[in-house]
Amino acid sequence: MRILIIEDESKTAAYLKQGLSESGYAIDIASNGIDGLHKALEEEFDLIILDVMLPLLDGWGVLDGLRRSKQTPVLMLTARSRVDDRVRGLESGADDYLPKPFAFPELLARIKVLLKRNNKVSPVETLQLAGLELDPVKHKAYRNQQQIDLTAREFALLHLLMRRHGEVLTRTLIASNVWDVNFDTDTNIVDVAIRRLRGKVDDGFSPKLIHTVRGVGYVFEARDEE
Repeated sequence: MRILIIEDESKTAAYLKQGLSESGYAIDIASNGIDGLHKALEEEFDLIILDVMLPLLDGWGVLDGLRRSKQTPVLMLTARSRVDDRVRGLESGADDYLPKPFAFPELLARIKVLLKRNNKVSPVETLQLAGLELDPVKHKAYRNQQQIDLTAREFALLHLLMRRHGEVLTRTLIASNVWDVNFDTDTNIVDVAIRRLRGKVDDGFSPKLIHTVRGVGYVFEARDEE
């Protein structure tokens, strides 16, 4: 399940990303309306969490631009809690409206309702490929029924790779999703983490699952020994 958070308050965005990632969702973040609308139109998301007061293009503009071509579920999350603001959001095409401050369990419940309403699959189902199993709820991973001891960061990295198996993921994308940082090409943080993860997931097992795409990044898929 992919969720796009369009939110300019960095602390709020980080809080949402952490909580929703721990709940099994894949999170993308945009910090202004123009970038948010571009990502919403160019990529496929299962849900969008949209703030109203955004720089460059406000939430109303984002919602209007989105609804011209897509019906992705939108949950408006904003400090503007007046009744007329909520009515405007719903009449403009939002699927739900939650004012700040909010309780995270309520936000999570509303997200689940929206996804269920749109016939989406549970985001916390166990992922499996070639004898490798990852359970986001229990936070455990196994290869051929042997439990793999992973750090929290390694678990998040493996979760990302498995969710998007078959896709070539750039180092920049991996860094932004797992470390929530802008990638610095002078660092090898992603390569080091991948190397350690390979040692736990692939060494001694077949087929191999984590592969390097030279000059680009990495891909997760079952292949015979290279």
